[in-house]
Amino acid sequence: MTQVNTTHDCDIAIVGGGLVGASLALALTGLGLSITLIEAVLPEDETQPSFDTRTTALSNGSRRVFEGLGVWDEIAREATAIRKIHISERGRFGSAVIDAAEEGIPAMGFVVENRVIGQALWRRLRHASELTLWAPAEVASATVEDTHSRIVLTDGRVVRARLAVAADGMSSRLRESAGVGAVRSDYGQVAVIAQATPGRFHDHIAYERFAPSGPIAALPIPDGRVGLIWTLTPDDSERVLGLGDAQFLRELQDAFGWRLGQFKTVSARHAYPLALVKAEAAQAPRTAIIGAAAQGMHPIAGQGLNLGLRDAVTLAEVLAESAGADPGSSDLLVRYAEWRRTDRNAIIGFTDGLVRLFGSQLSALRMARGLGLVLFDLSPTAKSAMSRLSQGFAGRLPRLSRGLPLLQRQSARL
Repeated sequence: MTQVNTTHDCDIAIVGGGLVGASLALALTGLGLSITLIEAVLPEDETQPSFDTRTTALSNGSRRVFEGLGVWDEIAREATAIRKIHISERGRFGSAVIDAAEEGIPAMGFVVENRVIGQALWRRLRHASELTLWAPAEVASATVEDTHSRIVLTDGRVVRARLAVAADGMSSRLRESAGVGAVRSDYGQVAVIAQATPGRFHDHIAYERFAPSGPIAALPIPDGRVGLIWTLTPDDSERVLGLGDAQFLRELQDAFGWRLGQFKTVSARHAYPLALVKAEAAQAPRTAIIGAAAQGMHPIAGQGLNLGLRDAVTLAEVLAESAGADPGSSDLLVRYAEWRRTDRNAIIGFTDGLVRLFGSQLSALRMARGLGLVLFDLSPTAKSAMSRLSQGFAGRLPRLSRGLPLLQRQSARL
């Protein structure tokens, strides 16, 4: 991989080198395309926001993607399998458990720090001769000309790409420059993120605990610790972030309960405001939109990165199937957007519905939720349907998500 300081042309420019953008870049290597990756923060920089210590729950489909990209063995060394998912609501009867063994699969998913995924991706990308990295670099504007997208960086440099890919997050500058708006719905919640040591071993169980302030997730991670995602109101999150460790753990214990015993230690805490952000389109002239630039979601179902990865590998498959064609052609981009529509709408609707269902404090709904959890726990059919979330939710899945090579002719050679 080379780094340059001059204007140049390329086949594909990916704006955003986070987990989704880097995955797309790696998927595209070997297709005979020249790729430029534009990233605001160097991947090894400690301030790189995409590769921090936040934990991500990877679905089985995402595991297959990373296997296909050749990075799963490295990621797996620091991944923790989810054998069961336990769902409950504080102060209400009813709970549900989804067991991977009962569903006939080894795990419901895997919990990994973003840092681990990012490092694995970038170690592979550094050996990709067809990839040029421009970092640190930020997009100032982009305009579409007849045969390419002209991307102007804040330092005046210019990248001319036949296809530009917006992978630069919910506030995507490239998406805005392409004229694609986004609808934002603020949940009025903040996710407080930390890691904690419980009194009992997590036993590879992911806990989703619904409280009046919002859901609390405790995800299994190495050394018997759990990754916490504690959803609070903005005022409460500010107050909780100011607490000392002992008082923080007392309030966490009160909200979460004792299924993991008494929490003993907690790491530094960080906060992230939560909103649903949905791009009005997944493509524009000479532009594809993927990952958080296409949709930013509540972490309640842990599907944000998994959905974004399917964006990336779907686009990669469409490009691979169209070898020799113009990668920025309208036909190709419409095919990508149409393919993603069902899965994207289903996951966004499912996630947003959960937030609103469990966020309501109407007594009738609270009673119905408790009864619903009991009925869900008694229904093998419902559990099987929910377990499919670990594979991919709706619509035709891309080949890498199904554990197949990107191209059919590759499988014929295996």
